[in-house]
Amino acid sequence: MTDKKTVAEAVIIIPHYNDPARLRLCLETLLPQALENGVDIVVVDNASTVDLSAVKADFPSVTFLHQAEKGPGPARNLGVTSTTHPRLFFTDSDCVPDDNWVAVALAQGPEDKITGGPVETFDETPRPRSGAQAFETVFAFPFEDYVKRLKFTGTGNMITTRAVFEATGPFEGGVFEDKDWCLRAGALGYVVHYAPDLLVWHPTRDDFAGLRRKWQANVRVSFFRNGDGFVDRLRWAGRALAVAASAFVHLPKVFRHPALSPDERWPAARTLLQLRLLRAGWMLRQSVYPPKRKSEGRLYD
Repeated sequence: MTDKKTVAEAVIIIPHYNDPARLRLCLETLLPQALENGVDIVVVDNASTVDLSAVKADFPSVTFLHQAEKGPGPARNLGVTSTTHPRLFFTDSDCVPDDNWVAVALAQGPEDKITGGPVETFDETPRPRSGAQAFETVFAFPFEDYVKRLKFTGTGNMITTRAVFEATGPFEGGVFEDKDWCLRAGALGYVVHYAPDLLVWHPTRDDFAGLRRKWQANVRVSFFRNGDGFVDRLRWAGRALAVAASAFVHLPKVFRHPALSPDERWPAARTLLQLRLLRAGWMLRQSVYPPKRKSEGRLYD
């Protein structure tokens, strides 16, 4: 492995698994910005089973690393430890940073802090949207709420410094690695800021199976964060009922959302009800039959 040791101020670290088409789109957007601003890019492939030789050939100035350990967290950790840049910019291979993302990231300054920005959705298929796409248009990435209320930002759109990373430690497995990392950093006194111009785009999932995989993984990780003792499981069962009720509470948000056309609102509403009730069912089952703990955390979905 060749470490990325340069005099560049910042490096963009991108984990990747089995998604070369979206990785290519991500790099096509990022590379001109990176070259213009003197920023390096490192892609950490997570033992993909697809051939990346064409992508590597088309982006020779991008450094590609290999991480055999499962999960985007370990991939990001390798990207950090294999570089020496004082500033760390994180996004994902299925994200498309906005045209000025690198410049906005650099403009946040070199202070030891954490910054996140909005993640907006786009559709990869023509309208009308499927129920899954319409649901994600409304609910997928409330990053402003994450930052301002919950004090974390997702690693699909996060910038920080090496000093903050080294003080906080690596992304951990078996948890929501971005939330866990930000909360650990916050406990050390590092503040998470919201930058509304630091914009990243993410494709909507176009079918219910994709939503199901995403939320099944999230529910499993959330269960262990909650705890698996008897009282913990009682609390988890209560949260399951709240999740089911929240479907009906959030229905008005679907029908009032300005991005949805009238013929997209009912499919979105059905998806909301189906997914929330399904999640509640998984949670109730977990409260009675706790799943076995897995160490790798969330995988790519």
